[in-house]
Amino acid sequence: MFEVGKDIFRHGFIGVQGDGVARKRLKILNTVFLAAFVLFIGRTLQLGIQGTDRLRRAGADGQWMVQRADIVDRNGDILAKNVESGHIVLRNKAVRDKDRDAVAQTIHAALPYEYSLADAIKLVNSDKRFIRLKKYASDEQREIIQRAKLEGLEIEKIQTRKYPKRRLFSHVVGFVGEEGVGLEGAERVYDKYLRENKAPLRLSVDSRIQAVFYEQLSFAMQKYQTKAAMGMLMNSRTGEIIAMVSLPDFDPENLRGDSAANRLFKPMRSVYELGSIFKIFNTALALENGIDVKKEYYVAKPFPIYDKHGRLAKNITDIRSFKPPRPSINVEEIMVHSCNVGSAQIALELPDGAQKEFFERLHMDKALNLEFGKTENSIPQRKWGPVERATVAYGQGYAVTPMHLMLAVNAVTNGGIYIYPTLQKRGIGVVTGERVLADEISAKLRPIMLRVAEETSGKQARVAGIQIGGKTATAEKYTNGKIDTKRNVTAFVGIFPVDAPQYTILVVLDEPQGTKESWGWRTAAWNAVPTTGKILDSILPLLFE
Repeated sequence: MFEVGKDIFRHGFIGVQGDGVARKRLKILNTVFLAAFVLFIGRTLQLGIQGTDRLRRAGADGQWMVQRADIVDRNGDILAKNVESGHIVLRNKAVRDKDRDAVAQTIHAALPYEYSLADAIKLVNSDKRFIRLKKYASDEQREIIQRAKLEGLEIEKIQTRKYPKRRLFSHVVGFVGEEGVGLEGAERVYDKYLRENKAPLRLSVDSRIQAVFYEQLSFAMQKYQTKAAMGMLMNSRTGEIIAMVSLPDFDPENLRGDSAANRLFKPMRSVYELGSIFKIFNTALALENGIDVKKEYYVAKPFPIYDKHGRLAKNITDIRSFKPPRPSINVEEIMVHSCNVGSAQIALELPDGAQKEFFERLHMDKALNLEFGKTENSIPQRKWGPVERATVAYGQGYAVTPMHLMLAVNAVTNGGIYIYPTLQKRGIGVVTGERVLADEISAKLRPIMLRVAEETSGKQARVAGIQIGGKTATAEKYTNGKIDTKRNVTAFVGIFPVDAPQYTILVVLDEPQGTKESWGWRTAAWNAVPTTGKILDSILPLLFE
C-alpha cells in the first residue's frame, strides 16, 4: 500500500509539465495530501492497537464471553446452558519481582500435576510475556488463583457450554465449537436464535420419556448384541418429536472420548430396507384402488413371476415361520399375518405406476429437508417391472431412513395427513399438513394394525389400558450386493390410541443376534417388539398423566 502511495506522490495527479507556479502548487498539494494520508494511517493503526488492547483486556475481565441462550425440554428441564469458566494465565510483565516466588508456589499449588515447583519457578522467571497455564480450569483451581490475589497471575474468564444430560440428548441437542458456534444438532439448527436471544429455546422433547427410550435401547443393544439401536416418538397430530435416541452415542462435553462414527444420527442419516412395514402402504394402496379388504388370495405355495418371455423370473416365498390360517386369505389377513405371497399378488393388481406415485406422495423418494436438518437420500426402486413391484410390496428394494418411514406411517394412519416434524414445542392449535390419503381409508388401516398387535407378531408390544396398532419388520441386509441371511434389521412401528392416534412410535435394531430365549430367532417379534413394549409400559403414564 505504501509503495502505491509513493508512486502517486512521485508523479502527481496531473502532469508535471508547465510553468514553475504550477509545479510549486503541485508540490504543496502533494505535501498536504501526504500529511493527511500519514495521519489517517497513524490514526487507523492507533485505533487498531487500542481495539486489540481492549479485546485483550476484555478477555481477562470476562467481556469476551459468547452469550448463548439455554436449551430446555418441553417441561423446562435444562439440556444446554452457558457456565462461567476460565483459563489460568500468567502475564510475566505484570508480576512484581518481590512476588515471583509466591506466584510460582501458587501455580504449583493450583496445578500440581501440570507444574512442579521447579517448573513454575522457571516459567515465572522466563522471558515469555504470556503463558496460558491451564485451559478450562476447575472451580477449585480458579479459587486458589483468585484467593492469592497476585498481579500477573490471572483468570481469563470465558463461558463454556455445558450439557447436564450428557449422552442422553447428544444427537438431538448436539454441541458447539470453541468459538461458541453450534456445530451439530439443535445447537447448529437454531444457532442464530441461540446467539441473538436470552430467552431459552424450548424443545418438544421430554427428558423423562427420552430417558426411558435410552435405557431400553441400551439394554436391547447389550441383550441382542446389536450394531446400533434407535427409537423415536412423535405426536401424530402436531409433529412434535417427544423422544429421539440414536445408539451408539457420544459425550458432547468430551468428543475425543468417543469414535467420530458415533456422531452419525442414525434415524436421520442411516438408510435401510425396512421390510414388512411396507405392507401398510401396500394395503393402503389396495384400498385406495378399490380392492375389497375381504378379497382372498391363494397363499399356500410360492407365487411365481414370469418375465415377458414366459421364463420364471422369481418365486415369491414367505419366511419359515409363516403359517396361514387357511390356504386362501383376504387382504386384511395378508397384512395381519405378514404374508409376502399375498402382498405380491395384491401389488401386481395395482395400476402401473401406482406404487411409485404413492411413495412420492409420502415423500419417501428423496431426502427430506426438515426443520431440524436434512435426512440422507432414500434409495427408491429404479425399475418397476413385475418382480420389483412384487418385492417392494413387502419392503424389499426400497431403502429409506427411519425418519422417512415414521412420517409416512404417521400420515397414512392419522387420518391421511402428512405432517412435517418439529423439534420445537408447539402451542395448542391447528397444524397444517398435506392430504396424502383419504380419511376413510386411513380409518380402515388402523383396525388391521390393531389385529397385528393383538393377534400376531406385535403381541409383546401390548400394554394394559390402551390399544396399540402396529406392524413388525424383519429385513435381511446385503453383503457385496447380495442378500445376507446372517445379517438383518428389525423394527416395530406403532400408533396409539389406535381409534384416534395421538402418538407414533418406531424402534429399529440393526443386526440383532438370537438369544436362548428366542431359540436363536432374530426376527422383530423377538427383539424390536418386546423392546417397544417395555418402552410403552414406562411412558404411557407420563404421556397421559
